[in-house]
Amino acid sequence: MIAETICSAVSVAGLGIAAVTAYRKRFLKATRIAAYSLVPIGLVLTGVVKWLAHTAFSVTAWSGFVLLAVAWLLFMLTRAIERRTGGTRKERRAAAKAAQRDAVAPAASAPSLGGAAKPAAQPKAKPRAGSEDDFGDIEAILKKHGI
Repeated sequence: MIAETICSAVSVAGLGIAAVTAYRKRFLKATRIAAYSLVPIGLVLTGVVKWLAHTAFSVTAWSGFVLLAVAWLLFMLTRAIERRTGGTRKERRAAAKAAQRDAVAPAASAPSLGGAAKPAAQPKAKPRAGSEDDFGDIEAILKKHGI
């Protein structure tokens, strides 16, 4: 009963402020204030205020809100972990199967950890006649620094 009275008083005060604002030729702002001031009385007339007052003192309703909050937190936690690990379950399974298939090359005949042969030294390409003059200074600087 007290909540309905407070909501009605807030609505009347808001409508009074909207009337004063409209008198000052600020019609858009007055309309917005009137819209906000009609919300509390609308909530009273639809029964939302009575439902909220009943819910505020109900242990069953609060336990339901707690369960909804826990479910929401678990959902958000799983979404964060899924984004961090990089995809959905299907994507992880496909990646694991691909890694299992590619673990051993099908035509591998020698072990890959053995001593690898040194690659053959490639002969230097002979520079063109005109380019030797262009890079002579650069080669001298590189030789000076031991490169």
